[in-house]
Amino acid sequence: MTDISKLLTRPEHLTVPPRLVVFDWDGTLADSTGRIVTAFQEALTSVDHPRLPDESIRGIIGLSLANAIIELFPEAELRFREALAQAYHRCYFANEEPVALYPEAEALLEALTKTGCLLAVATGKSRRGLDRALAQTGTADYFHHTLTAEETRSKPHPEMLEGILDYTGSDPTETWMVGDTDFDLLMARNAGTHAIGITHGAHPRERLAAARPDWLIDRLAQLHEGQGHDDQRPGKTDDTGNAGEPEARPAV
Repeated sequence: MTDISKLLTRPEHLTVPPRLVVFDWDGTLADSTGRIVTAFQEALTSVDHPRLPDESIRGIIGLSLANAIIELFPEAELRFREALAQAYHRCYFANEEPVALYPEAEALLEALTKTGCLLAVATGKSRRGLDRALAQTGTADYFHHTLTAEETRSKPHPEMLEGILDYTGSDPTETWMVGDTDFDLLMARNAGTHAIGITHGAHPRERLAAARPDWLIDRLAQLHEGQGHDDQRPGKTDDTGNAGEPEARPAV
């Protein structure tokens, strides 16, 4: 069994500030796991299927919708899976209440941006869902790149994270992947980046620990606490030979 207590202290190799931090969205930056569970339960009702335990639905958050449905209903016919996916989209987007960020999320994004760190999002959401959430929260400009499960293979396959690394020109060793599910952490492992689990989202602490993250945190602010705000990031050097900020790319 993994010793969780050892994962709660920032490891020495993560005291060096990263060049790139990639965040999952739901359950990591956005306090949205509850609305996902509610929409999924409503979708099940609309296709005349009994509701599932909430924990079963929380367990598949982070996967693409298609993969999540297969995980829950591996023996189901394609017609049922397609109908459930359509019903979920209807139910989810019928909720027009703006998504809420976790209390420390925007302050963290601003603080990391000021240090010159590149930021990105890798999510199992649809592109439509992510774009709506970014617009509702006013956070789109913080991110240099975003990828969804519609545009790449689903977590825990590394393709989504590798696409962000390629776009930003970042090395896996200077990249942190932060997420609330073991799918995020396993994707980070598969891509060779550092894996940081946060415990306030979909998967319980024990499940996150079993994925062998570098670090487990309970609050987003822990990512920035204890780091010098004026540290230079790995990147280009200026004419004086001093390290400068990495080249930024526009948000998408």
